[in-house]
Amino acid sequence: MFKKRLNDQSKPDYILLWIIIALLMVGVVMVYSSSHVWSEYKFGDEFFYLKRQLLFAGVGVFAMFFFMFIPYGTWKNYSKILLIVCFTLLILVLIPGIGLIRGGAQSWIGVGAFSIQPSEFMKLGLIIFLANMLATKQKYITSFKNGFLPSLLLVFTAFGLIMLQPDLGTGMVLVLTCIIMIFVAGARLSHFFGLAALGLLGLVGLIASAPYRIDRITAFLNPWEDPLGDGFQIIQSLYAIGPGGLMGLGLGNSLQKYFYLPEPQNDFIFAIVGEELGFIGGTFVILLFLLLLWRGIKVSIEAPDLFGRLLALGIVSMLAVQAMINISVVIGLIPVTGITLPFLSYGGSSLTLTLCSVGILLNISIYSKI
Repeated sequence: MFKKRLNDQSKPDYILLWIIIALLMVGVVMVYSSSHVWSEYKFGDEFFYLKRQLLFAGVGVFAMFFFMFIPYGTWKNYSKILLIVCFTLLILVLIPGIGLIRGGAQSWIGVGAFSIQPSEFMKLGLIIFLANMLATKQKYITSFKNGFLPSLLLVFTAFGLIMLQPDLGTGMVLVLTCIIMIFVAGARLSHFFGLAALGLLGLVGLIASAPYRIDRITAFLNPWEDPLGDGFQIIQSLYAIGPGGLMGLGLGNSLQKYFYLPEPQNDFIFAIVGEELGFIGGTFVILLFLLLLWRGIKVSIEAPDLFGRLLALGIVSMLAVQAMINISVVIGLIPVTGITLPFLSYGGSSLTLTLCSVGILLNISIYSKI
């Protein structure tokens, strides 16, 4: 089936490809624009973050095209191995001496001069495994015991390991993405009502168990109560977006990147987009993500089998959920969660794994009837 369809069409969705390239180009430009002040101050090299981002982007683009030409059905055969490797990495990162602590979270494993974030690998690995599991046992999905519960146990085991780091933002993206996949696979709506109640109780418990999460909620509700502490980051983010107005201050003219907004090239890069490029620039970035969502859903709908449909849906849902959460945090709609903006934020594991994911999505588009 795969060889026949490849010979008949053998072209990916070029609209999707150009959307990805556009987002990546915006990201590279904005990483330099937002980070050159910090780069000069910390490393004596204003291009430090830019050079590393170009390296990550180069490796990621190579991986994207490599994955684009691997028939997506191949991932079925390796889904169990991938999941075992991902779980192993999540356990290793929790071991003192192996896992690196940054920003209060033990989420990285050092590899030479670089580091990898196992939770990023888990997002893609679990999507692949869950797509195969749901496609293979689709007839059982309406059964709570035989279909719904096993899927949930797998997802929440991964979520539990991620929360031990702790990394609530990545855990939320993982859970929401997998729930979307399970729902589309045909799970009963009544099962989700019970899950929603348990999820709400669990979320309250997670927040109550960690004082810093309560502080983040308080800072979200009233950041001015502690403007130099927990409310500092969101206040500085809003100070960046507000003056941007319609057209922005101009590319490179941000004021908040001058040591006001902490590490603006990371989670809060969208604030610099809003400050320098204004409402029009921010809307353009959001529009690119909406177009990515549209083409990804179209690829999913037109995929030739259930595995391909669920895999494509999982990948595009992951990117959409992560972008939605990140932008919502930056503009003050939800509390700070600490996740990157796909394609735009500085980072090695996040950017590389994102490009690997869309490489698989592009391969599915080769076989879809688009």
